[in-house]
Amino acid sequence: MRKLTFIAGLALGYVLGTRAGRERYEQLRKTARDLSQAPTVQSATRSAKQAVGTATGKAADAVVGKVGDKLPSSLTERVPYLRDRVNAADSDGTTDAWGSTSR
Repeated sequence: MRKLTFIAGLALGYVLGTRAGRERYEQLRKTARDLSQAPTVQSATRSAKQAVGTATGKAADAVVGKVGDKLPSSLTERVPYLRDRVNAADSDGTTDAWGSTSR
């Protein structure tokens, strides 16, 4: 039943799309481009990116804080964020030159 509904929707969309033609497509494309360039949309996009970046950073800190010392060095060397955390821990004096923790 779901496949039949999907195929019917696809067929309907194709028929309506071909009737509208290239002019309607170009009109929709221009409207979408103009909308994406609007200052309010640009501001909302920047705010969303900042919020996602902050949330991602907090989540990464939480995960690394809990399992960071258990990760294999082959992984921490490949991921820049993890590599920076390991280097920061080394400079804090929590690990010695051999990579042993002083906990």
